[in-house]
Amino acid sequence: MNVDWVSVVVTLVILAFGFCSWLWNRSKDPRRILETVYLSNTDHAGTLVGKVLKKHGVTHLFTLCGGHISPILVGCKKEGLSIIDVRHEANAVFAADAISRLSGTIGVAAVTAGPGLTNTITAIKNAQMAHSALLLLGGATPDILKGRGSLQDINQVSLMKPHVKYMHHVSQVKDIVPALEKAISIASSGVPGPVFVEFPIDTLYSRQSSEKVLN
Repeated sequence: MNVDWVSVVVTLVILAFGFCSWLWNRSKDPRRILETVYLSNTDHAGTLVGKVLKKHGVTHLFTLCGGHISPILVGCKKEGLSIIDVRHEANAVFAADAISRLSGTIGVAAVTAGPGLTNTITAIKNAQMAHSALLLLGGATPDILKGRGSLQDINQVSLMKPHVKYMHHVSQVKDIVPALEKAISIASSGVPGPVFVEFPIDTLYSRQSSEKVLN
């Protein structure tokens, strides 16, 4: 069989060039750059949350600790934010509301999935009526287990919709920074108000931790 080696070489060169171009364009994506710089195999996405909040002048994060949001708390503490652990999720949001009114910067609260979020409704509605710039971070069940009876799995987006200016479900690590930036901008612009960003637990933990569970 005769092989046209010139055609083979030209084809391989074209394929190699196309692959290199794809890698170059992928590397220039700012979201990809942030993910690469901020996250290692042993790190977690809570680091990204902490860096964004610190950039916007947030100094305190109010919470009632829960497993679904642990990486957020660790990441924020790593960035120098004061983590204030309260006794009820509503109090976390009330405190974030107070920070917003007194300081002029956005107030931030983080609560765990399911009942952790439902407990915030009165305080979130209060922030909405008072036009307070407030960011509520909520944990959620892994996307892969949605609707399958996972721990504390409820339709949180539908629950929060009437009470916030904006909400976003983060399904990929690369979307964390853009989602938070947009949420903070919306909360603080025009008539201020609360916003909600939901983090499934599988977008927060490191690859290393996820691989241990899967294996």
